[in-house]
Amino acid sequence: MPLSFHNSLRLCVSAAVFCALSAAAEPVDWIWSARYVITMDARRRVIDDGAIAVRGERIVAVAPQAEIDRRYTAVQRLDRPDALIAPGLINAHTHAPMSLLRGLADDVSLQDWLRKFIFPAEARNVTPDFVRWGTRLACLEMLLSGTTTFTDMYYFEDTVAEETRRAGLRGVLGETIIGFPAPDAKTPEKALRFAERYVQRFRNDPLILPAVAPHALYTNSEQTLKSSRALADRYGVPLLIHVAETRHERDDAIAQWSKSPVQLLDSWGVLSGRTLAAHAVWIDDRDIATLKARATGVAHCPSSNMMLASGVAPVVKMLAAGLNVGLGTDGPAGSNNDLDLVQEIALAAKLQKVSTGDPRSLTAMQALGMATMGGARALGLDKEIGSLEPGKRADAITMRLDVPNAVPIYDIVAQLVYALKGADVRDAMVNGRLLLRDRRALTLDQPAILAKAAEYGAKVRASLAR
Repeated sequence: MPLSFHNSLRLCVSAAVFCALSAAAEPVDWIWSARYVITMDARRRVIDDGAIAVRGERIVAVAPQAEIDRRYTAVQRLDRPDALIAPGLINAHTHAPMSLLRGLADDVSLQDWLRKFIFPAEARNVTPDFVRWGTRLACLEMLLSGTTTFTDMYYFEDTVAEETRRAGLRGVLGETIIGFPAPDAKTPEKALRFAERYVQRFRNDPLILPAVAPHALYTNSEQTLKSSRALADRYGVPLLIHVAETRHERDDAIAQWSKSPVQLLDSWGVLSGRTLAAHAVWIDDRDIATLKARATGVAHCPSSNMMLASGVAPVVKMLAAGLNVGLGTDGPAGSNNDLDLVQEIALAAKLQKVSTGDPRSLTAMQALGMATMGGARALGLDKEIGSLEPGKRADAITMRLDVPNAVPIYDIVAQLVYALKGADVRDAMVNGRLLLRDRRALTLDQPAILAKAAEYGAKVRASLAR
């Protein structure tokens, strides 16, 4: 029998097998593959030569690439053999529009920073348009450094929500309630009414979780704080608040009420619902037990706490007690001049090591966990985001491993935490939608945003010269 006949027969058999396998494969919208997949699931699996399959807004499978390719056929693929895939990062505390105030006042105390610089600058400059462009700038910066979900506290939060949704990012966005005239409300009562309208508008949005955000104990009355709690509970949304950020805040609370900020807020019922406490630096064992009993999440902000000399939060104790602790950058002005959460992961680990005198005190895996599942749990979103698992929202990033700071590799999680940078993020997806490809933002106009930021910088500078 001619050799050509055997070759033709083999080709026909191979084609038939391929067709049979293709017919059996389930259709999905995306397959992403990479050298490593860091799942951050309950077993903290790292899959060599792994892949994820995405259908619609959700992940349908996470497995070795060979298995994914056998089970699924994709409309679109993203193959990154020199990269890792990780869950999208969760920034648990920031003030996004303050990106337009970046570098306004550095090397000062928190109280001076707020009262002498930030509050006056905001009073003279913050409008819906300022918030719109500041949010665009922040979303661009966060997207380029791997953040796919962020928690915000600012004014005109409806505008923050509009721009976050337009950019395609996920946001837990709190309308600020504060006890003096603010850019969007001249009284706390008006701020609460504004917040209620805002919550009503966005409470069913697929990307936006609206929140009520009384600024802090020292900027609000007892009644305003209680009203904020009641409003959040009425709609089942989170309450976001700065808690025990500085020694000054703690000492004042003890001097005036004979209670720590945590104990005082708890006695007023402010912690008796879904709550995220930002900073929580000056807390003791009793405070930690109270936060645990109230299931209050904590947003740890290492750069901010260092830059403002606020202190070192007892993160190791919090984690040992079972608190849900996420990582935040804080605002990108004065308290931290960037929104790079990858940097915060490394700093969180290193700060605990030096403060406890124990290099084992906070591991790379624990630090990465704070930026992923820890943040998700602190926000009450752990069933939806924070890890790469079937059924969860398709929020994922890739990071390059073909750059000098990425080689050689012995432990990929330690490599991500201690060696990789936000600038190594290459691609990002939120809710199954590709937002960043090859470091090009697909939903944000980078040249226009940078030009507008420079324009606003000149306006802010001029306003403070008056």
